[in-house]
Amino acid sequence: MKTQEDFVKQAQTLVEKMTVEEAASQLLHSAPAIERLGIPAYNWWSEALHGVARAGIATVFPQAIGMAAAFDPDFLKKEAEVIAVEGRAKYNAAVAQGDRDIYKGLTFWSPNINIFRDPRWGRGQETYGEDPVLTEECGKAFVEGLQGDGEYLKTAACAKHFAAHSGPEALRHEFDARVSPKDLRETYLPAFEALVKDAHVEAVMGAYNRTNGEPCCGSETLLVDILRKEWGFTGHVVSDCWAVRDFHEHHHVTENGAQSASLAVRMGCDLNCGCTYERLLEGLAQGLITEEEIRRSAVRVFTTRYKLGLFDPDCEYNRIPYTEVHKKKHVRMALKAAEKSMVLLKNDGLLPLNKEKLKTIGVIGPNAYSVPALYGNYNGESDQWVTNLDGIRKLAGEKIRVLYSKGCSVFCGPKEKLSRRDRFYSEAVAVAQNSDVVILCVGLDGTMEGEQGDTGNPYAAGDKTTLLLPECQRVLIQKILSVGKPVVLVINSGSSLDLSMYEKQAGAIIQSWYSGERGGEALARILFGKANPSGKLPVTFYYEDQRLPEFTDYSMQGRTYRYLEQKSWYPFGYGLSYTRFAYEEPELFFVNEDGSSQQVLFHQTVKELKVRVTVQNTGEMTGAEIAECYLRYEGEAFEKPNHKLIAFRKVTLKPGEKKRVTLHIPAKRVFSVGKDGKQVLYPGEYTLFLGGSQPDERSRELLGEEPVHRTFYCGG
Repeated sequence: MKTQEDFVKQAQTLVEKMTVEEAASQLLHSAPAIERLGIPAYNWWSEALHGVARAGIATVFPQAIGMAAAFDPDFLKKEAEVIAVEGRAKYNAAVAQGDRDIYKGLTFWSPNINIFRDPRWGRGQETYGEDPVLTEECGKAFVEGLQGDGEYLKTAACAKHFAAHSGPEALRHEFDARVSPKDLRETYLPAFEALVKDAHVEAVMGAYNRTNGEPCCGSETLLVDILRKEWGFTGHVVSDCWAVRDFHEHHHVTENGAQSASLAVRMGCDLNCGCTYERLLEGLAQGLITEEEIRRSAVRVFTTRYKLGLFDPDCEYNRIPYTEVHKKKHVRMALKAAEKSMVLLKNDGLLPLNKEKLKTIGVIGPNAYSVPALYGNYNGESDQWVTNLDGIRKLAGEKIRVLYSKGCSVFCGPKEKLSRRDRFYSEAVAVAQNSDVVILCVGLDGTMEGEQGDTGNPYAAGDKTTLLLPECQRVLIQKILSVGKPVVLVINSGSSLDLSMYEKQAGAIIQSWYSGERGGEALARILFGKANPSGKLPVTFYYEDQRLPEFTDYSMQGRTYRYLEQKSWYPFGYGLSYTRFAYEEPELFFVNEDGSSQQVLFHQTVKELKVRVTVQNTGEMTGAEIAECYLRYEGEAFEKPNHKLIAFRKVTLKPGEKKRVTLHIPAKRVFSVGKDGKQVLYPGEYTLFLGGSQPDERSRELLGEEPVHRTFYCGG
């Protein structure tokens, strides 16, 4: 099997045959053909966030934030394997017809492993949530699934956006994220480091913003000192799209395109999504960059093309046929993924619905019969979208009548006349009055939260300005609740919203995210008890009137469950099931570097924590539980977090069944990060918590129970 060195040598040999002009031309995302060398054109820009995106038909899985809610990296890896197969199948079909256009390549600019630090960020839906460990585990699984373990990469994954990037969208081209060494190393960088060192991600994408004064796509600190020297990254770096142009147009660290392109390539940004690298040769003529530096980047990008087997006619993946796209097995996986992603926030016993006791179901709301509420952003297309209404109708069967009303638009601007805003309210009330139970489908869609410039959304360039629903939806909910029928609130969104004002009156609340092509069917299966919800929140659900730090403040103080000083509406890691689980007999072992283990003292030479706990299904329905493990330092420390997730494991149990669950936890997760950004092991007492939620006050209020725990000591 070929090694990294073999692929690099092939790339070096090819690049040596190029003129410097030809080598520079290959550093643009739309790389032209070099016919005299037998090099075909290649467009590097492809997307695969939750399915092959923007390239026609593909299996559309739930948005990334939904897959984070599944807390199931093993399943996420299988999902990514499906995406890789479909990506190869579509690439093979396109190339056979001479189509080498955008979104047809094998270099997928996914996953997005930025930390969802603020609920207002429109692109938070693309991430794996607010926690570094959850993000790391999901990101590694996704990369491993995309890239495969064959002689060649099945597809090339890309970790983005490096680094400290999470809004505000409106300022991203000019913004300077000021980040302390502690927050940088404790929160913003760990997932990137894990994807580079453990998952061997092939590419890293720089962010639009500056971090501590340096533009991320030309940052010596990020790209040279940390990524290449400290972490040993051997792949290629790509700029975010037109981010290099921002150097001179918005960040004002350079004066023109030649300077910007030269700075980026010198710092190791090898590939330009955009057109600024067209001015690289001007930089060469002005002495701003060397021919050696241009060729270095060309070698890196061609190494990736060789690793993908693009110059080998016998590459095993060339035989993947187009018929692999959107096959039945993949569609079933999209359904399973949607079931795993949904989070049951409240249930007073209304769910699961008993079909024998129902004659009429009312399905109401702007997201009931909405395809945009299923796909989120960076999505592919499906020819089998199943909306919430479609899924409920199908599972309700012939004996139950399903009534439907849109109720209102997903968004009603303040300038619209009242007659337009309440056009469907009376119909919706009539549906509720004539129904035994109401499924009220509200929330947002990709036209309301997303990326700056992508849509004409009514919020600020993709970000939310409030955690409340649009006014027209708030009016609709109040009108439906006032009817007095049992109501299930279903929320489709890519982020947290505050619907706490309706919590007491609603019988059940389900967070459905942007649930993918089979989202409506998955919702219906949960409503009728065909599937048992198992998702947990990957983000904190705040109250609207909670005082969040300024959006532009990148300090973690007061943010996310780790540093939150107030009670949340629904906490990170929270989610209900139709069954119940009990934890008992926790055990903790410290595995030393020599393989020996002890239970006495954690110290610098411990390699791993081995944690065991018995989990039992004490209810009456088979269900999956997320066993969550948190760590809290009991002493005084610089900016000590409340507690932090250090491991989790999904386990499925039949009624009455017990399983002994073992967690293997890297010792580095016990360490903290000091003010100087360096790892530190604080001496003293630590508490390890094991359960189906985090050990916070709000979780105890909601669940009426506490995780089991063990105490141990560190010797420093």
